[in-house]
Amino acid sequence: MCRSIKPLRLPDRRATEQEIREAALQYVRKVSGYRQPSRANQAAFEAAVVEVASATEKLLGALKTRSSPARKA
Repeated sequence: MCRSIKPLRLPDRRATEQEIREAALQYVRKVSGYRQPSRANQAAFEAAVVEVASATEKLLGALKTRSSPARKA
C-alpha cells in the first residue's frame, strides 16, 4: 500500500498521537490521491484523517501479544 507508513505496534513503547495522526494522514493522502485537498474537500479530508486515526488507536489498544505473564516457580 504505502511503504512510508511505519509499523505502529512497537515492542518497546506505545505509538504517540502524532505518529498515529501522521500515519492516518499518509493513508488518507494515498487513498484520496490528494497531497493537499482543495478547500471544497478539506472538511471531508480532515474528517477521514480523524476517523482513521481513531480506528488505528482502537486497533492498537485491542491487539493482544503472544507473550504471557511470567510463571511463578
